[in-house]
Amino acid sequence: MDDCKIIKLKVDFYRTESSNEPVREWLKEQSKEDKLIIGSDIMAVQTGYPFVGMPLVRPLGRSLFEIRSNISQKRISRVIYFVEDGQMSLLHAFIKKTRKTPQEDMDLAYKRYKIIRGTEK
Repeated sequence: MDDCKIIKLKVDFYRTESSNEPVREWLKEQSKEDKLIIGSDIMAVQTGYPFVGMPLVRPLGRSLFEIRSNISQKRISRVIYFVEDGQMSLLHAFIKKTRKTPQEDMDLAYKRYKIIRGTEK
């Protein structure tokens, strides 16, 4: 049972070749209230890993997970990330408008994952 301990993850924002950070930029566009909620949820994952699960975190497959935040005006946001070597990499974020996570959002996050892992350019 000694192997089961909480690890405080470092947080990294995916960075494009032109040094843009899409998730950080998306967060800056949100209201102060929503930034607080989403930021608190990210911190809960960062400080509660690997024991955080539903309803806050859901596995998406292919090494990806989503942070599920209930924000203002009964909206739902998602931040897609993966964890490796004690680091949580935030890949993509969006306001969810349909029941199922749109395939294009999944594909974009997975493409960024592969770029970070060095398996795609």
